[in-house]
Amino acid sequence: MALFDSGNPALTEKALQKSITGSGDTMTFRGTLNKFGFLLFMLIGTAFYTWKAYFGGQEPGGYMIAGAIGGLVIALVIAFKQTWAPYLAPAYALFEGLLLGALSAVMEHAYDGIVTQAVLLTFGTVIGMYLLYSLKVIQATERFRTILLSATMGIAFFYLIAFVLGFFGIRIPFIHEGSVWGILFSLFVVCIAALNLILDFDRVEQGVALGAPRHMEWYCAFGLLVTIVWLYIEILRLLAKMSSRR
Repeated sequence: MALFDSGNPALTEKALQKSITGSGDTMTFRGTLNKFGFLLFMLIGTAFYTWKAYFGGQEPGGYMIAGAIGGLVIALVIAFKQTWAPYLAPAYALFEGLLLGALSAVMEHAYDGIVTQAVLLTFGTVIGMYLLYSLKVIQATERFRTILLSATMGIAFFYLIAFVLGFFGIRIPFIHEGSVWGILFSLFVVCIAALNLILDFDRVEQGVALGAPRHMEWYCAFGLLVTIVWLYIEILRLLAKMSSRR
């Protein structure tokens, strides 16, 4: 039974099942939420720093590269060594803050007011998805997991192809441009990212029910942050495409 399979590689069935020892302190929902809040606070802190740096005249490229590479490396390490999450998850949040702060500042400079819209839509989506999950309007069934995993992996593979083609000067128009197809593509990706939140909430609940050890609070909080960062970036991309058509 694949209780934890989803498009978020940070929280898989194998990782959570492997962590269950049946002894010692176990994870709680409140503990996971508290740790997620701490990670979010750290992310906002470095995001604010790079935001101020950009509008203070500094180039954002260095922050973006450092944040993207640092965040990716740490995320991959945590995905394979979940016991390191209490130590590395805060570092991931700091690096992602560098990336998001610089990216948001650039987007805000190009499209006035876009960041406020993206932040409100992101947190509105998170709250909405949690309500839908809590009220069991959307349930993380086996079929739901399978379809969402396939869609998420397909998007990741598609982005990878686009990245490689970029080295040869080949651009896939609807990924970056504000055409009708480009907007529809971004809307589809936003929906997939949002639906991954359902699986994140379900994995936290299942981890608590199965008695996963306390360090999994950090691991699950990290996994939730990964999804929200992805969702925010895709919403920002969608809004930028829509604004470019005005």
